[in-house]
Amino acid sequence: MAVIALVSAKGSPGVTTAALALTLIWPNRCVLAECDPAGGSVQAGYLAGSLAADRGIRELAVSELRGESLRDRWWGQLVDLQHPTLKRLLLPGISDPVQSGALRPVWDRFATFFAELEHLTPGYDVIVDCGRLAAPNTPWPVINRADAVLLALRPSLPGMAAAVPTLRTLRSQLVEHGAGTTPLGLLVTGPGDQSVRTVGHELHNPVVACLPDDPKTARVLSHGGNIRMNSPLMRAAARAHPTLVSHVQHRRAAGAQPDPGQPPSAPASQNTGV
Repeated sequence: MAVIALVSAKGSPGVTTAALALTLIWPNRCVLAECDPAGGSVQAGYLAGSLAADRGIRELAVSELRGESLRDRWWGQLVDLQHPTLKRLLLPGISDPVQSGALRPVWDRFATFFAELEHLTPGYDVIVDCGRLAAPNTPWPVINRADAVLLALRPSLPGMAAAVPTLRTLRSQLVEHGAGTTPLGLLVTGPGDQSVRTVGHELHNPVVACLPDDPKTARVLSHGGNIRMNSPLMRAAARAHPTLVSHVQHRRAAGAQPDPGQPPSAPASQNTGV
C-alpha cells in the first residue's frame, strides 16, 4: 500500500468520517493526514478536544519554511489514536482556513514525504483527507502523487452531477502530472436513491469503496465516543480494504510509481502524543 487521497466536490459527503473510519480499521500501520485547507476536525471532534492544539501539519509547514528538517519534527507532531501502539496515527490539520496559505509552498515536500513513509521498517500507509477541491490552496501535489485518489459522493443525482466537473478536473490534473487516470476511483457514502452500480457506470469510474448511512457511528466519529467495530459503517470500511489494495496494485502495475526517496527514521514511542 502507500498513499490514499480522499477528496470531495461539494456538500458534505463525509470525507473526514470516511478517512477516520478507514484509519481505525486499517490492518497495517497508517497515518491519517488532515490536509484539508478548510481545516482539520478530528482533534476537536472524535478526540473531543482532549488534546492541546499545539501539534500538527501547520507546525511542520512552518518548520519546513524556516529550513528546519521535516523529518526531525515529524513524529513529535503526531497523535497516537491507539496509544501506545503507534499503529494508527493522526497528523492534525490546521485550525483556521487562513493558515492554509502557509501550506501551499510545502505541499510538494509533504507529497514526497508521505510516499517515503511506506518504506520505513515497519512501514506506514497514509490516508489523506484533502477536503473539497474548490477550496483555496488545495493540496494538488499530494493528490497527484497518491496511489489512489477517491472522490467521495452521495449516491444521488445531485451528488453525481456535482462529481462530473470534479472528475474532469481530477483526470486533467493526474494526466498532466504523469499519473494517468488509474489512481482515480469513487467512494460512495451515505444515503441516496441511486445504486452503486449506476453511480460507477454513469461516472465512468470504479466504485472502490461504499460506506452505508450509519448516523450513530458517523456521529461518534465526528463528535467523540466509543466506536463499535461491528457497526455497519465500520464493517463496510473493513470490507473496503481489499478493494483498495487491488486498486493500488492496478495503479502500480500501470506504472507511474512514486519515487520512494530516502525513508525517515522510525519513531520512538515517547515522541508521539496521546
